[in-house]
Amino acid sequence: MTVHYKTEGFVFKKEERLEADRIFSVFTKDFGRVEIVGKSIRKINAKLRGNIEVFSLSEIEFIQGKSQKTLTDVILIQKFSSLIDNPEKLLLAIKISKVIDDFVKGQEEDEKIWDLIIDAFKKLNNCAPQNISYLLIYYYFIWNFIFILGYGPELYICAVCSQKLNPHSLYFSYKEGGVTCTSCSLVQKDCIKITSDIVKVIRLTLKKDWETLSKIKMEIGSQKLLKEVSEKYYLYLKSNFVTDTIKI
Repeated sequence: MTVHYKTEGFVFKKEERLEADRIFSVFTKDFGRVEIVGKSIRKINAKLRGNIEVFSLSEIEFIQGKSQKTLTDVILIQKFSSLIDNPEKLLLAIKISKVIDDFVKGQEEDEKIWDLIIDAFKKLNNCAPQNISYLLIYYYFIWNFIFILGYGPELYICAVCSQKLNPHSLYFSYKEGGVTCTSCSLVQKDCIKITSDIVKVIRLTLKKDWETLSKIKMEIGSQKLLKEVSEKYYLYLKSNFVTDTIKI
């Protein structure tokens, strides 16, 4: 007897297959990441065509075949429509989805990642376009995502020698996974100089203090530095660990 599975899922990627099929990459509440085939879903008169799209939250039903999961029913719960209407938001949504795609490789339930994905996309969808705080949502996602995976940075003492940090002389080491003092930075080839403001933002991010974060006004220089630290740490983890150790 064919078993039907039903769960809530967030669609973060899609790919065309054959003449009318489409493969959806979905992070689900009950199964983690799954790839589900929508048979003939690209046809104009396809019954399920309008209820499953990238950046949508849906109730999804599928059956498990010998080699693939096939979509049988879908009910749209929420479409994050403002992401499509705003190019800046859309770019951030794509970047968040790429992080998910890069790091989540297997099928396994993970409530913390599920909650973070829904939280981040709701914040991004609901944030007013004129409010520059939506630019912080990507970093809010990526640092909390890294923390869930077990690679949260050391932000309170030197990641190398464990000594108290001098707020006027701070560095970040990707290899050591955190902030270092001046002395230790001299022997760590990957260190970059950062400011106490950047450390404060990352601390607030990991506390999920969005109310405070959304009110922070960052200068262009600080925005660039936060981007550099965040993306380089992400790329470091991706290149050194994702293929070998991060299997969710």
